[in-house]
Amino acid sequence: MLAAAAQAVLRGASGAMATVLARHGSAPGTPGQKLYLAVDGTCIGTVGGGAVEHEVLQALVALAKDPAAKHEVRTFKLGAELGMCCGGRLEVLLEPIAGLVPTLIAGGGHVATALAPILAKVGFAVTVVDERDAWGEDRRIAGVTCVTGDFDDAGKAIDPRGACLVMTHDHALDQRVIEWALGRGFAFVGGVGSRAKAERTRQRLEVKGFAKDDRERVRMPLGAAIGARTPDEIAIAIAAEMIAWRKGVIPHRSE
Repeated sequence: MLAAAAQAVLRGASGAMATVLARHGSAPGTPGQKLYLAVDGTCIGTVGGGAVEHEVLQALVALAKDPAAKHEVRTFKLGAELGMCCGGRLEVLLEPIAGLVPTLIAGGGHVATALAPILAKVGFAVTVVDERDAWGEDRRIAGVTCVTGDFDDAGKAIDPRGACLVMTHDHALDQRVIEWALGRGFAFVGGVGSRAKAERTRQRLEVKGFAKDDRERVRMPLGAAIGARTPDEIAIAIAAEMIAWRKGVIPHRSE
């Protein structure tokens, strides 16, 4: 059960878990039983079956879809309203389970290597891709997948419901990766650079025929407005914006 939930989280799937805490009177289900529901509808386990399990499932559905949901203990009564004559009740812990956000960082420079381990600790499944052979020699970042190769090929494995953060060693390559990310439909597309670079990027997107909505959703310059200058500071600023995006908060933008 827990292994299945962990695998779903690693795939980026959110969900919710129900755990029977106590049984009072005559009721199906025993303390410790668990029922896991992924947001895609996958259901594993049981809390006793019958109408009460249907009620628990409905509660899990609502929990899994609510990004602001918090854990709660709820009592389910097994009476006539559920078409059950047991007469007992179950106390059930309901917990939202947030999946890791699939995140591609294009480019393995100083900002990327500072940013990747931060994101990996705060709910993002991070893959850093750099096409330079020298970059990949013995490259290790704790909790992060590092790939040396073409962005098109390496990026195919990243779920576009996540984020693509662009910070390569070359402006022309940045442009190509941003266009690729928009074409794949990544939920979040952002790039490191100045406001002048951001404006040029959007102008080139317009020339290439990208819709206004797509051009405007490229978050560039990337990072919360904290006056960041060094690679480590910029990484913290970007992580702040990513956390805010993940939690549905609108962050202050970089100047």
